[in-house]
Amino acid sequence: MTTKSLTLIILASTATLSFLGSYFMDLTLNNAEQFLGIAAVVFLDGFFGIIAGIKREGFKTFKALSVLRTLGVWWIILGAILAVEGGFKGAGWMSETIIIPFLIFQIISALKNASMAGFIKVDVLNIILDKIDNHKGIRNANNK
Repeated sequence: MTTKSLTLIILASTATLSFLGSYFMDLTLNNAEQFLGIAAVVFLDGFFGIIAGIKREGFKTFKALSVLRTLGVWWIILGAILAVEGGFKGAGWMSETIIIPFLIFQIISALKNASMAGFIKVDVLNIILDKIDNHKGIRNANNK
């Protein structure tokens, strides 16, 4: 390979990576609230999950690191969704439709982990969970 060809490949690669990096940096900065919202909910769930795990089985490094993996995966998903929304102007509903259910389940998981860690009493958690879908009626705690 000649020096000229190698230089051309390096320049093309650098230009492409610079474009992608600046595009996703702009995307992230313009939607920082969504990225921070995901981070807050994942870390909330992870915090209480780690404390509950320590009480149950001791500290597990792999389970603690799974919080970072979960955060990374959801940030990648959010980035892809926002890129699609930016490319197709009629798709502005996607991030809310896909991400909000995830956030709701993560918050419910955080409440359960907080209860298992001893921060929320089980009775209070049951009241909260009953209020979420009260259209089903009142749950009888004695039925199993």
